[in-house]
Amino acid sequence: MKAMSSIEYRTEGHVATITINRPDARNAVNAEVANGIEDAIDTVEADDSVWLAVLTGVPPVFCAGADLKVIAAGGLGTLATKRGGFAGITARERTKPVIAAVDGPALAGGTEIALSCDLIVASTSATFGLPEVKRCLVASGGGLFRLPRRIPFNIAMELALTGDAIDASRAHQYGLVNHLCEPGRALETAAELARRIEANAPVAVRETRQVIYSAMTEDEAAGWRLSNAAMGRALASEDNREGLQAFIEKRPPIWSGR
Repeated sequence: MKAMSSIEYRTEGHVATITINRPDARNAVNAEVANGIEDAIDTVEADDSVWLAVLTGVPPVFCAGADLKVIAAGGLGTLATKRGGFAGITARERTKPVIAAVDGPALAGGTEIALSCDLIVASTSATFGLPEVKRCLVASGGGLFRLPRRIPFNIAMELALTGDAIDASRAHQYGLVNHLCEPGRALETAAELARRIEANAPVAVRETRQVIYSAMTEDEAAGWRLSNAAMGRALASEDNREGLQAFIEKRPPIWSGR
């Protein structure tokens, strides 16, 4: 395991695990955490042997959001990075999937970090919410536009205006959480989901992910164009030939990521 300030980074197979390790501060985001997460995402993106990542926090809290002591001292700007935005991830452009493994509260910026990930696995001890209005703050890490894309609009509006949180079961009911598990098993369950993705061709996974995101803000004609372009890039890859040959030979494919 490689230590990166308040962030721990390790890999197993083709999956990286990024852990926020600041439990004494409820894994709240400070400059070290923001820069550490950005560094970890940079490592994931640059390493061809890493195909996806899991992002988690040392229990019993996923992330309590921004460190309010830092904000009170006038250090709000230190909680974001130039390329990654808040926590080094909320505005970060990337190509590889990231799964949030949420054990315990993910509030304020913690919810925004989870929303920045592609999939969310949560234990029944998890909670989600945007309580910024309770402190005369505004959720500026993407939560105000990402949350209503993931759950019903009126529920997102209620959460944003009241600042109240919802538990993991309700979040799962609304579709925010992909998989619900027992407390203490979020990372394990996320790793199981990661292995299901890892079994697929990484080139196709990256292309598929990008089309889905792009199509969210495009019309159907653009969706066809994006899908066809992505298919062309997949067909031109080495893994396409390997996938077809493995099917013909009735064996598991051996992906190269190229």
